Amino acid sequence: MIRNTLVVLRNTALILALGTLLTACTGSEPLVEETATAASAPAQATTQAAEARVAANAAVATSAPTTPIMFVAQVPTAGDIFAGRLSAFANHMTDMAAVPRGGDLMIRYPDGSLRNLTREAGFGMEGRQGANAIAVREPTVHWDGKKAVFSMLIGAPTKQYESVNTRWQLYEVANLAQGQTAVITKVAGQPTTYNNVSPLYASDDRILFASDRPRTGEAHLYPQLDEYESTPTLVGLYSLTPSTGELRLLNHTPSGAFSPTIDSFGRVIFTRWDHLQRDQQADAGTFGATNYASEAAGAANIGRQAENFPESRLGQTSAAYGRVNAFTFNLFTPWQMNQDGTEELTLNHIGRHELMFGYIERSFATDSAMSDNTNTSIIANKKYIRNDGGVFQIREDPRTPGTYYGIYAREFGSMTSDQIVRFTGAPTLNAEQMVFEDASPAAVSNSLSAGRFRNPLPISTGQLLASYTTSPMVQTSTQFRLYQLRTDASNMLVAGSALTSGVRKTLSWWSPDTLKSFDGLLWEIEPVEVLARQRPTAGSWALEAPERAVLAEEQVDEAALRSWLKTNNLSLLVTRNQTSRDRGDLQQPFNLEVPGGVKTAKATGKVYQISHYQILQGNQVRGYPGVEAGRRVLAQPMASSQYNVANTGGPAGSTKIAADGSTAVFVPANRALAWQTTDASGEPVVRERVWVTMQPGEIRTCAGCHGENSVNQVSRAESTNKPEALRALLRQWKQATGGGPTLVNGSQPLTPTRNTSATSQPVVAGSAPSTQTLSSAVIEQTRPLTRGTATTPRTARASLTR
Repeated sequence: MIRNTLVVLRNTALILALGTLLTACTGSEPLVEETATAASAPAQATTQAAEARVAANAAVATSAPTTPIMFVAQVPTAGDIFAGRLSAFANHMTDMAAVPRGGDLMIRYPDGSLRNLTREAGFGMEGRQGANAIAVREPTVHWDGKKAVFSMLIGAPTKQYESVNTRWQLYEVANLAQGQTAVITKVAGQPTTYNNVSPLYASDDRILFASDRPRTGEAHLYPQLDEYESTPTLVGLYSLTPSTGELRLLNHTPSGAFSPTIDSFGRVIFTRWDHLQRDQQADAGTFGATNYASEAAGAANIGRQAENFPESRLGQTSAAYGRVNAFTFNLFTPWQMNQDGTEELTLNHIGRHELMFGYIERSFATDSAMSDNTNTSIIANKKYIRNDGGVFQIREDPRTPGTYYGIYAREFGSMTSDQIVRFTGAPTLNAEQMVFEDASPAAVSNSLSAGRFRNPLPISTGQLLASYTTSPMVQTSTQFRLYQLRTDASNMLVAGSALTSGVRKTLSWWSPDTLKSFDGLLWEIEPVEVLARQRPTAGSWALEAPERAVLAEEQVDEAALRSWLKTNNLSLLVTRNQTSRDRGDLQQPFNLEVPGGVKTAKATGKVYQISHYQILQGNQVRGYPGVEAGRRVLAQPMASSQYNVANTGGPAGSTKIAADGSTAVFVPANRALAWQTTDASGEPVVRERVWVTMQPGEIRTCAGCHGENSVNQVSRAESTNKPEALRALLRQWKQATGGGPTLVNGSQPLTPTRNTSATSQPVVAGSAPSTQTLSSAVIEQTRPLTRGTATTPRTARASLTR
């Protein structure tokens, strides 16, 4: 019932969002130091990308692949049905309309021969589909090339009106060489009552996968509903150790994470659907949207409660800052994280200012110093990515580490098929230096004159494969087949020769009221190369020097602190200077000052006072009784903790911003978090709008809020001050925990310091800001003294939010 009205509401969702980019902070040492200046970086990056494009296209081999290719044969659906098997989201649904049974897991050898691995191992059936019917999806080959993990769905109605309760589950297939007999076994230890899809092997042989299992297994919260259509969605990526059964949530994504892969740098790369917007079903007022008192089983239905975060989808008025523009947001963005789930952030800190650049509406309509347009001169990327779609099915070129291919497609009407794009994304690049570009002919009027592509796969022997249909529009007759690609006269990738002669089947099934039938070629999708590959080293990151220094001075052992955090299912979130923001973001307030403390401001424009840093957590408390099962996530103030420094007078879930601009706060682990800075009264100022998850024991640090890709708004490099808020938090924590775990509980009481400079800002205990004046026509910035300030841009640097 929701779907019919939602078609109308989708138009509202196309309004451009507030000017924050998507990101998280790294809390790490940079992987490399970039020697190019900020001004020259875009030009150099563009040149490098052009050289990479020429090299990549020139190297596309035209001979047939000389390695085996595994792929999925899938019974086609009748066009782009909502939440179907090839949809952009909710593609894990299991009903017969969403995913007809009858497909198989196939392998093609260099001599052109095909093996049906699932039938060979005793799975699947021909003709009328029933209890042994299957569908398969998304295989990934092990590092040794001898086995693969994939998802399989078993079971179909055996008679009219019958429904089946079946789930996507993980399986391994072995004996992949010609002449062997395939053996398929179910992966032990996985959640058996939930849908588990998109599996892959970690460097240590754990299996990572996406699942709709609730965040901590709360069956009464199933399914989690996305933030857009209130449709069942994938909760996030999980880690499973089959030998022990250890299951861990790696990230909590309120609207879903899709198609993960591990690149040559050891990073988990995936597409995430980002919204963090108010509930459009509640705005429509016809779906019985209501709130529950908590996530607990049996929690009282307390009726629909006002949503205070984020701002309204239609705009609203702030008593302090006038008109607040409307906020809706909808983008499928490349993300990354370490294989243990730490350091989740958009790929190299990239976000809307580098992807859907151009017009992005400012947050406060009446602030003329802010802008509704991004500065495209400071970024290398010139490929515009729509905000009602994104980049899907990302895979790295094995011959060119740091070069990736993906599909640029719309969220609806595309089956996530369209144009192939190529982009640079090595960790040595920051977001300003990344380049996206057309790899196949550009889209024209929401279609491709040369057809549509899906699942691009660059392989080790130089070929580039993809699923392809000649149909310029998605329709009932759309037929995806695997093709080897070639380059045309324009140096664009186009379909060459078909990889197979086709997989034909004659099938029928109950769906469930009517008998459906199919006689034709199956879709050929999701190819992977079957060969041994070098295991990448899993990423590990060290706490940066300023934070290490504070821990040492406060005599706190980092390992002991992390252990305590794990025990209490907490993470530590540190920001050095909340007033420092990336130079590219003119859509949020950028002239910022802590009352009585640090100030980062240009010579003109309103200066905003920020006093508090408010953390919000994603609570699954919005429901639609009688209309839709499950719960939607809403952003609500973080639950208070006795271990955090009390912030009397601040908004719920907040901490006070120290005079040096720093903040430090213990936050819940394994739960989606968002944040904003507020003024003294609790009114939001810098309204960051993205969900980020942290792992138990993780310490995330950031130089600034929406931290610097290269420099901040006043052309300064990132802050390297020792965050005084962290010092205060550690002292509070030692008192609350009775002194441990520390090296020695010998911290001194906070002692006020005095700066006698006539131009200095007031200070608070433990901070020592000084004033540095550049040309008054350019900037005024008051900031703490730092040591070792970087003189070159940091690379692969990320902030808390963008």
